[in-house]
Amino acid sequence: MTSISRRTMIRTAAMAASGTLLFGQRPSARRAFALIGDRYHNADYIRVPLTKMFDGLDVTVDYTISYEKLSGETLRGYQMFVCLRDGMIWPGGYLGPDAYTAYEQDLENKSDFPPPQSQTWLTAEQAEGVKEFVNGGGGFYSLHNNSHVSLSQKAYRDVQGGAYIGHPPLRPFKVHVVNSSHPITQGIQDFFVNDEQHYVEYDKDRKYILLEAENVDGLTYQNLGSKSIAGWAYDYGRGRVVFTSPGHTIHALWAPEYVKLQKRAVRWLIKEL
Repeated sequence: MTSISRRTMIRTAAMAASGTLLFGQRPSARRAFALIGDRYHNADYIRVPLTKMFDGLDVTVDYTISYEKLSGETLRGYQMFVCLRDGMIWPGGYLGPDAYTAYEQDLENKSDFPPPQSQTWLTAEQAEGVKEFVNGGGGFYSLHNNSHVSLSQKAYRDVQGGAYIGHPPLRPFKVHVVNSSHPITQGIQDFFVNDEQHYVEYDKDRKYILLEAENVDGLTYQNLGSKSIAGWAYDYGRGRVVFTSPGHTIHALWAPEYVKLQKRAVRWLIKEL
């Protein structure tokens, strides 16, 4: 029978009382809080590729679509925050099931429904909670359209590092590794995806940029050219932040080199790399 010291018992009891220990979980287990899903990004399909990202990394992930659960208090029980969703909610509803189908065109009474109106969901308190979490040592992995959330709160943008501009329709583009010396990108090769090429306004020092997306056919977006910043990583206080922009489709999230990069990003965020 394994002997358990009195000190260990006291420490374990204290962690359980504070809410940082779940039943059956060892005290050292890593946990991630994942906020996913929005009108344009079904939460089920997001969870499928993110499960592949976390596979084999010994991280317990709690997924939610409930944006109101995001708070500094909630994040205290975690080592990592993952977000793949935009900053909009639609309290008055919208015709669907999503914006990319002709569903509403076939409704006999579509004129009975008002035009959809979006609102932002992130509050100043939530943004400060994320900032406190990362500044205190937590890891934050922001993926794909999560840069849109930065448009609604300055504190969130300061942590996340930039803000969404827009994107062209789905089309192939190449993701270049522009800093191969970072622990996240070491050994990662350039890769192609057929995805939304997101254009973002980047706020931090350019030395933190890891990835650049390029439409190699020369197709542009607005007046922003054929290239866009596609990923960065930096320390923020005692914590760490990573952003990577590909991710509208499963086949983009599951591009083999991208999966390798995502796994390395998680390990870097939890300070295993």
